[in-house]
Amino acid sequence: MAENAEGDLNSNLLHTPYHTGDPQLDTAIGQWLRWDKNPKTKEQIENLLRNGMNKELRDRLCCRMTFGTAGLRSAMGAGFCYINDLTVIQSTQGMYTYLQRCFSDFKQRGFVVGYDTRGQVTSSCSSQRLAKLTAAVLLAKDVPVYLFSRYVPTPFVPYAVQELKAVAGVMITASHNRKEDNGYKVYWETGAQITSPHDKEILKCIEECVEPWNGSWNDNLVDTSPLKRDPLQDICRRYMEDLKKICFHRELNSKTTLKFVHTSFHGVGHDYVQLAFQVFGFKPPIPVPEQKDPDPDFSTVKCPNPEEGESVLELSLRLAEKENARIVVATDPDADRLAVAELQENGHWKVFTGNELAALFGWWMFDCWKKSKSGNADVKNIYMLATTVSSKILKAIALKEGFHFEETLPGFKWIGSRIKDLLENGKEVLFAFEESIGFLCGTSVLDKDGVSAAVVVAEMASYLETMNITLKQQLIKVYEKYGYHISKTSYFLCYDPNTIKSIFERLRNFDSPKEYPKFCGTFAILHIRDVTTGYDSSQPNKKSVLPVSKNSQMITFTFQNGCVATLRTSGTEPKIKYYAEMCASPDQSDTALLEEELKKLIEALIENFLEPNKNGLIWRSV
Repeated sequence: MAENAEGDLNSNLLHTPYHTGDPQLDTAIGQWLRWDKNPKTKEQIENLLRNGMNKELRDRLCCRMTFGTAGLRSAMGAGFCYINDLTVIQSTQGMYTYLQRCFSDFKQRGFVVGYDTRGQVTSSCSSQRLAKLTAAVLLAKDVPVYLFSRYVPTPFVPYAVQELKAVAGVMITASHNRKEDNGYKVYWETGAQITSPHDKEILKCIEECVEPWNGSWNDNLVDTSPLKRDPLQDICRRYMEDLKKICFHRELNSKTTLKFVHTSFHGVGHDYVQLAFQVFGFKPPIPVPEQKDPDPDFSTVKCPNPEEGESVLELSLRLAEKENARIVVATDPDADRLAVAELQENGHWKVFTGNELAALFGWWMFDCWKKSKSGNADVKNIYMLATTVSSKILKAIALKEGFHFEETLPGFKWIGSRIKDLLENGKEVLFAFEESIGFLCGTSVLDKDGVSAAVVVAEMASYLETMNITLKQQLIKVYEKYGYHISKTSYFLCYDPNTIKSIFERLRNFDSPKEYPKFCGTFAILHIRDVTTGYDSSQPNKKSVLPVSKNSQMITFTFQNGCVATLRTSGTEPKIKYYAEMCASPDQSDTALLEEELKKLIEALIENFLEPNKNGLIWRSV
C-alpha cells in the first residue's frame, strides 16, 4: 500500500501545477521535475516539495550559476544553481549554440572534454559522469568530441585544445575547493580560459536552451559514436615531449642525491608527476601512499587545498623526514597548482608562499634563458606576467635585468589571453604566476600547471644543491639582489553578499560621499585603484588601466611607506581576501623592521576597513 501511495504522490508531483504561492517557483519546480532524469537529484527536489521547504526550493531553483574566475563552480546537488547532470547538460547546450555561431568549422574541429576525480554519491554525480553527459550533448549534434578516457590534470585540456586545433574545451573540476563542490571550466580555441564577452554570451545561450534536447541525456553515445575519440595517449606523449623545452640540466638531474616526496592530495596528479620527473631525468619522487590515489572525500586532509600550508601537508612532511627527503612538492587535486616545502638546517620545514616561489621561478627561468642564449639575444623581447594581487618581485627583477613585466586582473584566464597576444606579436614569455600557488613555466600551456612547475622546482633544487645552496638561501639571494618583497595573504569568510557589498561601498564613501579614505589608521594612502568602478587616482585621467570588472569587488591601496594592499572578493568561494606587500629597494635589508611595518599595516587594514567584529566576518582558521 505504502509503495502505491508513494507512486501516486510522485505521479501527482509530476502532473499537478504547484501552488507554493510563488508563480516563479511553481514554474521552476515543474521544469525541474519534467527535465531531470537523474533519480537522486530529482528525489532531492521532490522531498523538499513534499516537506514544504519553499525557501530552500527557491534558493535551489530560482537562480542560475554565473561564470567566475574559473568558469561555473558550485556545490553538487539538485537545483539550477548547483552542479548536476541537468545543469551541465544545459550549460553544454548553451556552449554548442554559441560555438555554432562563432565557428563555421565547429563540426570539423571538434571539442575537448576532461575531468578530475570528484564525486558525490547522494546526487549520483561525478566528474566522469558529467564529462560523459557533456560529450553526449555534443555527439548528439554530430560534433567530434575528444573525451579523455581517464582523469587528467586540468592543464591537459587547454593543452589539448591547442594541439588538436579544437574550437574549445571543458574541464569538469572544482580544483582545490571543498569536496562538496564541482565545476565546469571553459577554454577557448586559443587554449586560454574564456574571458568577457564570451562568458556573458555563453550564459545568454544557456538561458535560451534550458530544456534538454532529444539525445542530450543519451550518455551511451560516448561508447557508440564514431565521433568520440580518446586523446589521452597522444596528448600525454606530446605534453611530456614539450616539457623538454623547459629542462636545462637533464644530466645533472639524473645524478642528483636529492630525494623528493610528492603528494597529489587524493587527486589526479600522481601518474603525471611521475612521468614528468622521468622526462627530466630524475628518479621518481616518493609518493605519499595514503594520498596518491583518487578519493573524492579527500579523507586525510581537512581541506584539499595545499595553499593552507603545513597543517594539510602533515603526511608528506612526516614521510619526507622518514625517507630523508629534503623537498616536498604538493599538487592540488586537479594538479594545476603547486605547493613546495623544504627541510631547514634547524629541523623545521619551510613552506614557501606562492609569492616566494615566484621569486625563485622568476630568477631561475631568466637565468636559464640567459645561459641558453648567445650574447645577441634580445632581452627586450622577453616578458613575465603576474596578476595584480601577486608580488611585485618580477617587476623588480625586470627593471634590473631589462625585460618586460606586465600585470593582469586576478585569475589565470587574464594571464592566458595576454600571453596569447604577446606570442602572436613575436614576444617570448618565460614565466607567469598568481600568488595562490599558480605557476606557468614556458608557454606550452596557457593556464597554470602544477605538473611542469613541480619538476622545474626539482631541477632548480638539484642545480642549487651542487653549490650547497638551499631554495631558502637562494630566495634570500634573490631578495638581496632585487629588493625584499615581504607579503602576507589571508582571508575572512563571509556568507552574506550584502555584508560584502556594504564593506566595499563604505570604502567608496568613506569620510563623505564618493570619497575614498586618505588614511588607514595612521598609514597615509598615496593612491587608490578600484577595478570594480574603473577608478585609479594614480592615472592622469583617473581611469584604471586594468579592465573594469563590475561583477567582483576589488580595491587596491598604495601607501606612502611603499606597501601595496588589495581587498577583493573571491571568484570561487565566499571569501574576502586581503593581500599586502612591502616592496623594499635592495639597500633596505632590515627584514625585521619591514615585517613589523607590514604586520601593523595589516592590523590597521583589518580593523579600519574590514571591521570583522561589526560585520560578523569569520577569521581564517590556521
